[in-house]
Amino acid sequence: MKGIVIKSTGSWYVVRDENGQLHQCRLRGKFKIKGVKVSNPIAVGDRVIFETELQGDNTAVITHIEPRDNYIIRKSTHKTAYSHIIASNLDQAFLVATLVSPRTSFGFIDRFLVTAEAYHIPVTIIYNKVDLYSEDDQAYQQKVAKMYEAIGYSSIFCSAHSGIGIDLIRELMQDKKSLFSGHSGVGKSTLINLLVPDLDLKTSEISAYSDKGVHTTTFAEMYEVNPSTYIIDTPGIKELGLVDIKENELASFFPEIRKLMSDCKYNNCRHVNEPGCAVIPAVKAGNISLTRYESYRSMLAEGDNRK
Repeated sequence: MKGIVIKSTGSWYVVRDENGQLHQCRLRGKFKIKGVKVSNPIAVGDRVIFETELQGDNTAVITHIEPRDNYIIRKSTHKTAYSHIIASNLDQAFLVATLVSPRTSFGFIDRFLVTAEAYHIPVTIIYNKVDLYSEDDQAYQQKVAKMYEAIGYSSIFCSAHSGIGIDLIRELMQDKKSLFSGHSGVGKSTLINLLVPDLDLKTSEISAYSDKGVHTTTFAEMYEVNPSTYIIDTPGIKELGLVDIKENELASFFPEIRKLMSDCKYNNCRHVNEPGCAVIPAVKAGNISLTRYESYRSMLAEGDNRK
């Protein structure tokens, strides 16, 4: 039988078949992605083939994973040199970010965007908790949003508390499979509860001591909003290390740098200090955001984009 993985707990998987029936499945044998070591061979969103077991209490065995259209992947926080697939076969991703309580760093946002670019996944940035912003925060938020909108990333100003932006998110979700991701505490689960009230996902208050979120989503899980619309809720991400992106590929996943790469004097230009580089003058002229360029340099220097 064919189905789609809607929940993964590490060793058992909930698979919904083509008739909408749910099956508790385990994995037969080992599955590998060519060239990449992963801590979770099966991810939420995977299309699989499975067969029911002759004995047991309504359990089944996954025998095959169909080719993935795309996926969001990160470095594993538990296994050195391994990666973790957050979700697969996505139509789009919503990155939930906050300027306050807790604050989402540009480095985190840019790493997520690079990962999505690498697998051609459209991203909309949701700036949540705007009801907590001061006037200065609001002005700064507008500048941040314009910076990302200028390179092709749509923004939504949102407040799960007051309902601002909820209708727009709901509209963009229709007839698509959407991933919601971000740091712990940015309000993903609260937001999803508003979008799909019947889910009643668990939420927690922000830690007053650390101003960081408490993990309330333990495993990634897909929820059906209607027969053609799905939401994938994911555990909060503290750090997002890039996976399987080579040094000479990194610049192409920054849209504003990609536009100028063909104007560089050398084909192997790293856009750091090479003569004839078209990117560096654009940064100095303010045509490329210094914040974004610093993110690029950081990823390049840290080497977390190499195998």
